[in-house]
Amino acid sequence: AHRFVLAVGSAVFDAMFNGGMATTSTEIELPDVEPAAFLALLKFLYSDEVQIGPETVMTTLYTAKKYAVPALEAHCVEFLKKHLRADNAFMLLTQARLFDEPQLASLCLESIDKNTADAIAAEGFTDIDLDTLVAVLERDTLGIREVRLFNAVVRWSEAECQRQQLQVTPENKRKVLGKALSLIRFPLMTIEEFAAGPAQSGILVDREVVSLFLHFTVNPKPRVEFIDRPRCCLRGKECSINRFQQVESRWGYSGTSDRIRFSVNKRIFVVGFGLYGSIHGPTDYQVNIQIIHTDSNTVLGQNDTGFSCDGSASTFRVMFKEPVEVLPNVNYTACATLKGPDSHYGTKGLRKVTHESPTTGAKTCFTFCYAAGNNNGTSVEDGQIPEVIFYT
Repeated sequence: AHRFVLAVGSAVFDAMFNGGMATTSTEIELPDVEPAAFLALLKFLYSDEVQIGPETVMTTLYTAKKYAVPALEAHCVEFLKKHLRADNAFMLLTQARLFDEPQLASLCLESIDKNTADAIAAEGFTDIDLDTLVAVLERDTLGIREVRLFNAVVRWSEAECQRQQLQVTPENKRKVLGKALSLIRFPLMTIEEFAAGPAQSGILVDREVVSLFLHFTVNPKPRVEFIDRPRCCLRGKECSINRFQQVESRWGYSGTSDRIRFSVNKRIFVVGFGLYGSIHGPTDYQVNIQIIHTDSNTVLGQNDTGFSCDGSASTFRVMFKEPVEVLPNVNYTACATLKGPDSHYGTKGLRKVTHESPTTGAKTCFTFCYAAGNNNGTSVEDGQIPEVIFYT
């Protein structure tokens, strides 16, 4: 009777008991199955009851696949989907690939796309295998600045060196990364990000470092071996708008933030601001930049960083760690808190600024308005935060 129940519920048991190679032994050993998972399988075959928890779901999934019980397999996948979060997405992705569960794998990848920074910060990221790492790095849809992705991949390579019992040296990191290294899109970094991190990591060879520095600094840009196609939301070319028509001097800083409110007519991703620098020649500034959702006062993106200026009246790029999604017709506050000497500032400010794409002709319209409260004097007419750098 027991054989009959198992044979009805599972094609594998049916072959084992009734097929041409059927066993005649009264005792049957199943050496590679966990007792708890096998018990869950038996319960399901007898009573349709599903008994799975976070600890047993993976072994139960394995057992359900091995003994061809698709209904239990579907329950396990459903359970995993329900418990999928950014901090376990990589761990589940590895399992989904191992067990050939394409639907679960694609849900994990979607979760990684949406919360890339949280997913790669989780412990499970450094445990993935090389093929999974490559599958993730090939994606155009990751929402993270490339330099942070590079730092995470270096963390992975250190863990992989230890797994392979290799010394953690730049040469060995490069060796274990293999094809994955060529999938880091170094051309998407700013020259400062590249110089401070990858260029000094020892993972790139001198020839690659030189060709990337040339790519950043000369025109026309020479070909590089690395992909320069933007990821994710960051489609097309980087755009920027400047809200002032004239530059004056002098603008002082006393710890108060320069602020300006803005809204846009379509969804964009803001990646940074252009800020004015010193009127006293080459200087370094410390700066905190933020984008705040005006109505709820929620900080959507920020970065504590710095920039060097050359004393000219140009603007200097200050970037967020991640792209900040800005939705149409919603009020946001752009905010920059500078520490440093008196700087240039903009005048003859425009309330409305339109950026037209040279290729598609699509228009992105910014509307600026006064941010009440402590704003260090910045307004629509004059002040700091001249430039918004964004992707459409």
